[in-house]
This record gives sequence, C-alpha cells and structure tokens, in this order.
Amino acid sequence: MLCASSLFGHASSAAAMTMPSSPLSRFVGHSITLRYDHDQRRPFCSSGIQKKMVPSRSLITTASASAFPLNKDSTRPKTYKEVYFAKETIMNQTIRVIKPFRKIFSREISTQSKDSDISIAKVLLYIAAEDEAFLAFNREMDAMSFVREKENIKDQSDSEELDTVPNQSYPSKTDSEEQLLQLDGKSISEWLSELDAISKEVEAELVSRDIGCHSVQILEAVNTVLFDTRGFERTSKSLTLDPKYSYLHSVLNSRCGTAFLFSVIYIEVCQRLGLPIVGARVGEEFLIWPKTENPEELFKETSGQSLFAIINGRCVDDPGSMASDLTGKSLLDLDVATNRDIIGIALANLIRVHWRRASKPSPGLMLTSPLSQLNNSSVSNFPLLRPQDLRLAIAAAERLLILEPLNWRLRRDLGMMHYYVRQSREAIQELSICIAFAFDEEEAKVLTLFVEKLHLLSSLKSPFGSDRLAVR
Repeated sequence: MLCASSLFGHASSAAAMTMPSSPLSRFVGHSITLRYDHDQRRPFCSSGIQKKMVPSRSLITTASASAFPLNKDSTRPKTYKEVYFAKETIMNQTIRVIKPFRKIFSREISTQSKDSDISIAKVLLYIAAEDEAFLAFNREMDAMSFVREKENIKDQSDSEELDTVPNQSYPSKTDSEEQLLQLDGKSISEWLSELDAISKEVEAELVSRDIGCHSVQILEAVNTVLFDTRGFERTSKSLTLDPKYSYLHSVLNSRCGTAFLFSVIYIEVCQRLGLPIVGARVGEEFLIWPKTENPEELFKETSGQSLFAIINGRCVDDPGSMASDLTGKSLLDLDVATNRDIIGIALANLIRVHWRRASKPSPGLMLTSPLSQLNNSSVSNFPLLRPQDLRLAIAAAERLLILEPLNWRLRRDLGMMHYYVRQSREAIQELSICIAFAFDEEEAKVLTLFVEKLHLLSSLKSPFGSDRLAVR
C-alpha cells in the first residue's frame, strides 16, 4: 500500500546504487550537485550503497598517475599543497566527464518541452545514471589508491606533472545514450521495459478476473501485481533515508523503496494502461488518485475501503496525517503536481537523504548553521562531513536548480554545500546570486556578511586560509 511520505524540504510545489563494472565505470562523477536537514525524527540508516570493488590489473596500469603521487621514501603525499592541487585535477576531470549526463537531463526537462511529454521515469533514471557514474569513479580511485599503497609503488619521477591523469577514458562524441547510460548492467530502455512488463501483468490480471476496465478494478489489479505477485514493499522508517531506496532502478531491482517512488511506479504503470493518475503534496505526504471529474467517488467505500485509500494506503486513515482530512471537495483545491514538480520532489528527497548521510558524523548540523554562528566562530572552522554524500547532495541541488532557477533558498543551500566542500568561488557565486533574489532583508544581510568573510579567506594562498584546512 502507498503512503507517499515525500521527504522533501523547501522545494516548490513545481518541484544506490550499486553497479558492477560496466561502460559507466570508466566515467567520473560530478565534483559538485532547502532545508532538508531540519527533520531529526527519523533514525538514519548507515547501510551503504556501494559494493566492494576488486580492481582489475588493467585498471591499475592504465592510471599511471594517481591523485596523490608517492615519493621515493614514503607513500604519503609530500605536502598539503600537492594534495590540494591533485584534488583540483580530479575535480576538473569529473566536471568534464559528467557533462553528457547533465546535458541529457537538461534536455529532457527543458522548458521547450511540453510537461506532458516529459517521462518521469526516464528522467529519474538519468539522475541515477549520473550519480552512479560518480560512485563508479570513486570506487576506481579508491581501488587504485589501495593497491598503490599496498604494493608501495614508487613515483617514476618527483617532477611528474599533475595536470592530467594519463589514459583516463572520457565519453566519446560517438557514444550513443544507450552506451553512456547504463545502470546495473541495463540500459535506460531496458529499465523502462520493466515498467512495461508490470503493466502487461496487470492486464493479464484483469483478463483473469474477467472484469472491465473501471478505475477501481485497474487500481486493485495494480496493487495485486505489485505487492502480492511481485512482492514489492515500502521501506520501514528506519530505512527511509538509505539512498538506494530513493533511486527508481534500485527500487525496481530490489522491490523495496520509498512510498514516493511507489507513487511514481503507480503513475507510470497506470499511464501505460490508459488510466491517468495525478498527485499533489499534502503536508509531508505525496498523494495520488485517478483523474476524474467526480472526485467524490474516490471516497466511496467498496469492500470496506475507499478507492483513495487503496492507492495511498494507511496515511489516509491516520488521524495524525493531513490526508485523513481530505474529501472530494477539498481534493479539488489541491495544486496538482506537474511532471516537472514530481521530478523536483524526487531531487529534493535526494538532497535531504544525502545531506543527512553527509552530516551524520556531526549530529544536529544544519546547512545554514554557519550563518547563525557568524559572531561565535570563524567561517574557516569546518565540521566533520562525509564528502561523497555531500557531493551527491550538491549534484541533486544543481539539477533541482535547473528546474527552479528562481528558488533563492535552494540557491542559498547549494552555496552552503559548496562552502562545506571548500569550494569558495562556487560558494561566493551562488550566495551572491541568492542575496540579489532574497525576499528576507535580514537574511540577505547575514549572507552579505558571510560572503565578505569568504572573499577574505579565498584571497589567501590555499582554500579558506590554510593548507591543512584544504585537505582536512
């Protein structure tokens, strides 16, 4: 049963992957991309989304210069500056390689496209492909570093240049999208075929019952196929913030995921069956229902349950949920989400999930914490964060900003995430734009003071003022 607790923060209403070696594993991820951090009620799940990777010999030999070259006497980097410039090299390469993924995403959600022509499932799979590319690259770099340290490989020369990583494979202009976008060994079209297969099973279920195509029967058949035949289940509260349950391909593969993604599956399957499904945010829930001119019929009970409850599950009967107060009349007053809105909600969910993972070593940390502590601490004092999860949160925020370019709070949060990863120039840029669009005069003043301090720190030799901070 569905009860789409959406886990989104300040996204507007218009708003784990594990992958074995594949063509995608040669690509690197994005070094970069709302209050998603204020909800502390649910326990965080520490289970990861990466598989252990045993590096191949060819992988090690093709990358003759690692991010952290070794000198003749030690496996440690010689200086903090060396580490910093090596990290800059990797960051620049990730930006270069990730461009095809972001370009495809931008094309799919372009304002030149009709909203009804946007495939929610396809775009969510594109998002997963970009993030998986980032994770695949991290696994490869970790594997190479591990083998280098273990075998104590020495540098060929102390003067070896750090400008490039030799033999790094980049996406070719001749690569098709099918070659570029691979998730768990399947192409995007193959993952979409999974949804086609579910809709065919629903059709077979309807035929076996020898019933017509009334919306009630169709939705009951979808429930039967998803939860009885295929064994799908919604994640428990303790697992809701595990990233692998927030990516569509992972949910289709593991048959376990968030209620929001089950709503997306419902929308996609019913669309293939000719039954339009719409949805809207109601409090913390994302509720869906079949498009109808007579919404009152959705609340008529059949076999002890209304059609609205069949689709959305227990939250409809939960007195603590806003969904329990809905009627056919109030349903008409809801702002129905567009396809772009639903994609935005999915991205906001990812920001929140990855931020919560990134900030787990610093309990209670909020994205805007440094803004509220300007008078008490230096902006060069950084909390302990998980960099990989933070960069995934940044990637999600960047994509959401493509959908909502005027969302100044989102831009503020993106700027603060850049600050947390010591990207001072990017932080200053985003926060400066945010100041121009901010409606809150007091917050604009605080941001202005924060940006001034960042300007001062970025003028020093290394990011935010010290070589040690650059690699901390």
